[in-house]
Amino acid sequence: MESIHFHGLLIGIATFLIIGLFHPIVIKSEYYWGTRCWWVFLLLGIAGIVAALFIADILVSALCGVFAFSSFWSIKEIFEQEERVLKGWFPKNPKRTYPDVNGRKMEK
Repeated sequence: MESIHFHGLLIGIATFLIIGLFHPIVIKSEYYWGTRCWWVFLLLGIAGIVAALFIADILVSALCGVFAFSSFWSIKEIFEQEERVLKGWFPKNPKRTYPDVNGRKMEK
């Protein structure tokens, strides 16, 4: 065994941390801005892809890719988070209105 390579392990740990970081970001984003902020995750994802394509270092490029696709996944999650809030699984923001079951806006 010539040497031990830690890149795979580092990518795995960083992926775990990035995904774990996005979970509370999605929850807080939906609480304060609702689903209107989905485009921010889209822009972050596109920026991550561009960075992954142009960064030569394989470790940093891979982490940019993980960040990009975690951002894209967050778009789906932010809409699902709104559904979880409507089901009562997460608290509603009292300063916002939420759609009712038929998609109409309802009272705070």
